[in-house]
Amino acid sequence: MSVRLVIADDQEVVRAGLKSLLAGTEFEIVGEAETGAQAVRETFKYQPDIVVLDVRMTDCDGLSALEEIKQRHPATPVLMLSSYDNPTYVARASALGASGYILKSRGRGELLTSLRKAAIGQNAWNRHDLRRVTGALATPRAGGELEVPLTQRESEVLRQVALGLTNKEIAQALNISYETVKEHVQHILRKVGVSDRTQAAVWAVRKGLA
Repeated sequence: MSVRLVIADDQEVVRAGLKSLLAGTEFEIVGEAETGAQAVRETFKYQPDIVVLDVRMTDCDGLSALEEIKQRHPATPVLMLSSYDNPTYVARASALGASGYILKSRGRGELLTSLRKAAIGQNAWNRHDLRRVTGALATPRAGGELEVPLTQRESEVLRQVALGLTNKEIAQALNISYETVKEHVQHILRKVGVSDRTQAAVWAVRKGLA
């Protein structure tokens, strides 16, 4: 019996590579997407057994697509596929309910193992990734249910942090200086009551700010 997949990556060569890697296995690709928004539509159209999402895509990023898919179909396993070994991405993926996070540099065997675990409802996270983000995921919500007084600009910067962008990338995205971004990030960490960007990103996800 085949396991039906929807795969999403903005690079055609990656999608073709996945097809090649999965040829001759129990996995059948029933839908493809090159943006996050398309991934959401393909998931709702085909109702696959597993969704494989690239983290960074145009239009709607993979983590946002993950959130929307899990809200509407919480039982559908979603595996994140990325070139970025970024603890912020890993923490957000875990907080949003992904079944695992696979680096594109990993081999065919690891990909198949992760897919097979997800297909039977098992956790496909590896211990190394979970150890790296355990502190962030365990961080209590700062101030309980109290509102944290972030300025509009700080909220904008926090959303970019939660997307995994560097300070340089945030400066370019918001058209502000690198030093200004650094200052905003420090203010955000202090106000939220966390010690690093990964914890801030998880906090933003849990508060519905990213």
